[in-house]
Amino acid sequence: MSRRSGAPIEAQIAWRFFRGGRSRLLDGTARAALLATTLGVMAMVIAMALMTGYRQDLQARMIRGHAAVVVYPLAGGDGLAPELRAEIEALAEVTMVRQVLYGQGSVATAGQPAIEVTLRGVEAGLGSMGELQGLELAPGVDLQATAWFPDLPGIFLGSELASRLGTGPGEPLRLMALGFDRGRPRFRYRSVRVAGLFTTGFSEFDRSWSVLDRAELERLVGRPEGAGLFEVGVDDPRQAAVVAARVRQILGDAYMVTDWQELNQELFTALRMQQIALFFVLGLIVLVSNFNVASSLVVLVRDRLREIGVLASLGLAPSRLRALFLWYGGALGLAGTAAGVALGSLIAWVLTEFELIRFDPEVAAIYFISSVPFRVRPPEVAAVVLFTLAVTMAACWLPARRAARVRPAVALRHE
Repeated sequence: MSRRSGAPIEAQIAWRFFRGGRSRLLDGTARAALLATTLGVMAMVIAMALMTGYRQDLQARMIRGHAAVVVYPLAGGDGLAPELRAEIEALAEVTMVRQVLYGQGSVATAGQPAIEVTLRGVEAGLGSMGELQGLELAPGVDLQATAWFPDLPGIFLGSELASRLGTGPGEPLRLMALGFDRGRPRFRYRSVRVAGLFTTGFSEFDRSWSVLDRAELERLVGRPEGAGLFEVGVDDPRQAAVVAARVRQILGDAYMVTDWQELNQELFTALRMQQIALFFVLGLIVLVSNFNVASSLVVLVRDRLREIGVLASLGLAPSRLRALFLWYGGALGLAGTAAGVALGSLIAWVLTEFELIRFDPEVAAIYFISSVPFRVRPPEVAAVVLFTLAVTMAACWLPARRAARVRPAVALRHE
């Protein structure tokens, strides 16, 4: 048998079968198998993009509110020696070191009742306020200054919190902060003015966080044990564990050092396990779709039985006959996989670009994010493609084996 191109003769014959012929049943079966594979792969790509996007967005937005590495002073101390701070800042991966203070309280306006908030005190200046995304500043506010207003201390509110209060930049608020005096709780009240609004996209921060000058918050709540800490910004959050180890070596046992991955290990481990489980559950769709591919091969073998007999009588070995039908099934699976990946990636891009799936504030408080991102990553796509092609070839094996065992004399008598 001669070859007109560099492709094996069985691949050329498989391509002719793939294009279809006189039998409309064969063409229809092949189209059904192609469509089923496309839909299954598309569902897997979109689902993997959803889980990856949700996890990555959750990580990024968590770091916006908390630094990648957190340092807790132990033994009742809350300071960091200047030489130790300078040594940490000298690390190549570190972008900044800042002292923060946390407290609990509530804010209220003249027309709205008090809403409980988490108070976050930061060192004044752009370096400490720069992590607030989507800042909407009040007129005259200078982030470099310690006091943002001449008459009242300034406070930044999450955009959803401001909406619940019905307030905006420049408006006055009544702040209540909870502190402790000799083991007893005490409340201090302060009039403040909204210096600006921020939007992180992380519902917990936007809905219930307020940011103000650390010195002002310290005057309100004092220095409760465990409320003051240091945050270390990292250029690449994926290197947080490495940076935390180096900071731990610098500070020794007087400080507890942790990173965002360690703090949220259980959450993100659960999300990864959920993604793996979802991969195999949706893989059942691809598995079922490959029954259509196998059915297409069974129909092809019966429809082309006479041609199989001719090829066998001309000397085409059974192994090459088997390879012929594996080529056909593989081409069908590859075409469906490519179409599914293309459609799934396109749909994921549209859903993310135009934020077509958004949550109301009540639902966003449950899922932590206000819109659902879909991020297609090459490793997940490669896993989907390899899984689909492996299942396709496995489904094609038995029909191809059956075709290779057909006797030429019986096949030539087939009508």
